[in-house]
Amino acid sequence: MRIPSLQKWMKYGSHAVLATSLGACGTSIAAETPSPETSTETASVVLVHGAFADGSAWNKVIPILQEAGVEVAAAQLPLSSLADDAAAATRLIDLQASPVVLVGHSWGGAVITEAGAHENVEALVYVAAFAPDADQPVGGLLEGLPPAPWQEELIPDAGGNLRLSANAMSTYFAPDLPASETAVMAATQGPINAETFEQAPTTAAWRDKPTHYVISDDDKIIPTPLQVSMAETISAETTTLLASHVPMLSKPEEVAQIILDVVAEVSAGD
Repeated sequence: MRIPSLQKWMKYGSHAVLATSLGACGTSIAAETPSPETSTETASVVLVHGAFADGSAWNKVIPILQEAGVEVAAAQLPLSSLADDAAAATRLIDLQASPVVLVGHSWGGAVITEAGAHENVEALVYVAAFAPDADQPVGGLLEGLPPAPWQEELIPDAGGNLRLSANAMSTYFAPDLPASETAVMAATQGPINAETFEQAPTTAAWRDKPTHYVISDDDKIIPTPLQVSMAETISAETTTLLASHVPMLSKPEEVAQIILDVVAEVSAGD
């Protein structure tokens, strides 16, 4: 059985590799390490998807970031609770070797509000996202607003999870994408537990971190006025794009450039 040896490697393997490397390099390793004054560490990016989606929601932005030389990772959220989703994002943040720009879309905004308190997170980017305060559930942000048409097309399952109909995906969620694309999105969506919308972050990372907000000016899921209000509340630097609820898919170059600008700011220590 190989699992014990794998566990042993996970515990000791990194030390063995380091020891081998030191032996091969002799005593010159200190001289080859750049001094703090001359070192420039490029920030990495962790992307967090929203409800009715998965990590592939970022598949048009990721190649652009990678081509720019930025390390990037997309979380796969269980969408089972806010705590579970924040834990999934936190585990991915833990794996990054450089300071992190944490990006969240839609429901992912609530997730980065919680997970963004991580000491390695240097900046937050909300993309057409909910931006609750501590102890404020996402459902509370929607209070007082008239019911949206897409909410009538939620499909519950026996486990209390919600899916979005294929019609709602193309009509409301991503009307600026081809029907062939929204059909795949509907088929691969991650259902979200209905109770998550009543769960609140325990902290609000945007209170302590530089924050940016991408406002979608033709959003049929999160009303644009609400996005503007949330961006003002969190004192975010804002960019407005004429896009649906999924600007990272319909305007990937623009969204990627915004993220790259934040990466440059963090990397420069601004």
